[in-house]
Amino acid sequence: MFGIETPTLIVWMAVGAALLSVAAVALPFMFREKTSKRVKMVASTRQQLSRAQMEALGSKGSAIRQRQQQTRVEVMKKVLHALKLDEALSSKELKANLAQAGYRNQNALIIFTFARIATAIGFFLAAVVILSMWKNFPYPTPVKMAFMGAGAFLGFYFPKIVITNTAQKRQQELGVGFADALDLMVICVEGGLSIEGAFDRVTDEIGEKSPSLAQEFGITSAELAYLGDRHKAYMNFAERTGVPAIKSLATTLVQSEKYGTPVGKALKVLSQERRQERMAIAEKKGASLPAKLTVPMIVFFLPPLFMVVIGPAALRISGN
Repeated sequence: MFGIETPTLIVWMAVGAALLSVAAVALPFMFREKTSKRVKMVASTRQQLSRAQMEALGSKGSAIRQRQQQTRVEVMKKVLHALKLDEALSSKELKANLAQAGYRNQNALIIFTFARIATAIGFFLAAVVILSMWKNFPYPTPVKMAFMGAGAFLGFYFPKIVITNTAQKRQQELGVGFADALDLMVICVEGGLSIEGAFDRVTDEIGEKSPSLAQEFGITSAELAYLGDRHKAYMNFAERTGVPAIKSLATTLVQSEKYGTPVGKALKVLSQERRQERMAIAEKKGASLPAKLTVPMIVFFLPPLFMVVIGPAALRISGN
């Protein structure tokens, strides 16, 4: 057939079959790459569009939330004005307590004062409901009224207790990282940086370890840049935190600028004092450890020891 020998024809057919097999295996991968590229392009386009839509919706949602929050704050302010509590909204002590707890919003004082009134009413109503459901209450009506008044009193002071505890925890967190921050300030100032540069560098370095302290240093850095009175920025730093060590730093910086003493030496002395204070606190905790371990040892260590020592003898005696 066509002058081609049978063995040669078989070879060419085998070659053709091999080429077709390779093409059949390779073509799906080639189309898959094109398809995957198209899918990636479509996915990236979709992500960009969804991101833009989410940003637009987020901006709209944030604007709506801000309007709703502003409306709620206005309602709270009107309620407090009707209750003749305008003087509480101008209390500097409450503002300082809220700032030390980390609440620096301009509406924080309004929300806090309204929360005290709301929790007082809520605790009072809860006491009324509990006492009304208590059918066989063993005390007379004046005692009932006293319980209701105690509930309202507790509800009124409950937000203040929460704010005080939050402020104390935050001050402890600030105090833990302040020693390292002060050492960094000494290094920065001795390295030739200004006070503003030292505050900026400390803010960047301690952000991961102590975010609250980094936030306070960042606010002070911004106040040093924009306020005309540097002493006011230092005092604001001390008032916002309420930490004695930070107050010492603010006083040191104010006196250093007032009397012209070297800032590096003053910070080095303050850092050394802070390091000694931290060592004294550690030694105090170590000295109080034996007294704290006495009760756990008596409760958890001695009974198993007595069981191990006396147990076998007791079992032998009881067996005999």
